[in-house]
Amino acid sequence: MKRITIAALAFALAAPGLSLAQNEQFVPANFYWVGPYAPGGSGFGGGINGVKITYEKCETEYNNARGVECYERSKKKGPTGATVVHPLSTGITYSLIDKSLADKIPLISLGYGRTDASDGRVFPYVFPLITNYWSQNTAKIKFIGMKEGGMDKLKGKKIVNIYHDSAYGKETIPVLDIQAKKYGFQVTHIAVPHPGNEQQAQWLQVRQIKPDWVILRGWGVMNPTALKSAAKIGYPRNKIIAVWWSGAEEDAIPAGDAAKGYISAGFNLPGADMPVMKEIQKHVYGKGKGEFEDKSRFGSIYHTRGVVAGIVTTEAIRTAQERYGKGKPITGEQMRWGIENLNISAARLKQLGASDLMAPLKVSCLDHEGGSPVKFMQWDGRKWSVISDWIATDQSIVRPMIEASAAQYAKEKGITPRDCSKEK
Repeated sequence: MKRITIAALAFALAAPGLSLAQNEQFVPANFYWVGPYAPGGSGFGGGINGVKITYEKCETEYNNARGVECYERSKKKGPTGATVVHPLSTGITYSLIDKSLADKIPLISLGYGRTDASDGRVFPYVFPLITNYWSQNTAKIKFIGMKEGGMDKLKGKKIVNIYHDSAYGKETIPVLDIQAKKYGFQVTHIAVPHPGNEQQAQWLQVRQIKPDWVILRGWGVMNPTALKSAAKIGYPRNKIIAVWWSGAEEDAIPAGDAAKGYISAGFNLPGADMPVMKEIQKHVYGKGKGEFEDKSRFGSIYHTRGVVAGIVTTEAIRTAQERYGKGKPITGEQMRWGIENLNISAARLKQLGASDLMAPLKVSCLDHEGGSPVKFMQWDGRKWSVISDWIATDQSIVRPMIEASAAQYAKEKGITPRDCSKEK
């Protein structure tokens, strides 16, 4: 296992780390550095009150079976076993839900995963933190409404949802259908098979439909291919709004001029000048530490997203230590409590130097998402520029859907939902 300092996630705030094996906190790095989705995985992936953070890499290749294999390999590592797992894949998250419950190891699916797991009464060990897919999609429709001059102007509009033909890609079909009915727009769902480098037929459909807006729910090579395909049929890129897994530098740069004007949602923002990023540069890369091979990606979307994941993880460990004891490793079960009681306030973000990186986050037994808002960015040909304030998600749509879906899951699995009023 390797020891790391997670820069401003903990290094500037923690007591000096101890090197004793029993005083280590193991957090698996089950990500992907190869294959068609490598840009997202490779860009993603300290000591806390005297407890060192250790990790061990395991290549999942964004493959469900490999993701489960990595989980099984890592779950008993370290003095307390795996503290928490970031699957970095909606499909892998689905595959690990039952296992994580049985093993009492929390899953953090940061801005991805199974949306109805936001109901912590039914999914005590799964945390689709910050903003889940359904919530994000309500912010997208709000953004489109703003651009059209009001939500009432959506009536009669045409929206095409081009999605990766996977669990991840299909996740927002239900919420889009509900929003279409509510606001009176027409939505057409068009699937793109893995890995997404063939899209001619899909964009011919777009040309025939002539939509007012396109929502791109892609991943990996599918994203620049979509932008190039849009350019070929003359579809304006400033009418394409992406999920945040389609809105990184690695999605836009390969498309060249075809990406200019492209819009993406975001729960984290890029940049190297934020205090937290300057601290990482100074204390990690400036001292020859870290394993980020391509330093040109420093401060990019996927890199800062990894920093957000680190902040969330270490702050949850810190929260758990406040209850279960500082200076000693916590178990997965204790980490679950730490995540469920996580409160990263605006004041705390300022203390961490991350106020311009992410929005505040507050989690509870009932709400495993945190309800954070969404910003939108636009590609100007060389970088992402923020073009909106934080836009609140529409929980009047999302929360009833989450509770209904979670209740159905509980019924199918024979689960008795927790009573959050009895949780301490």
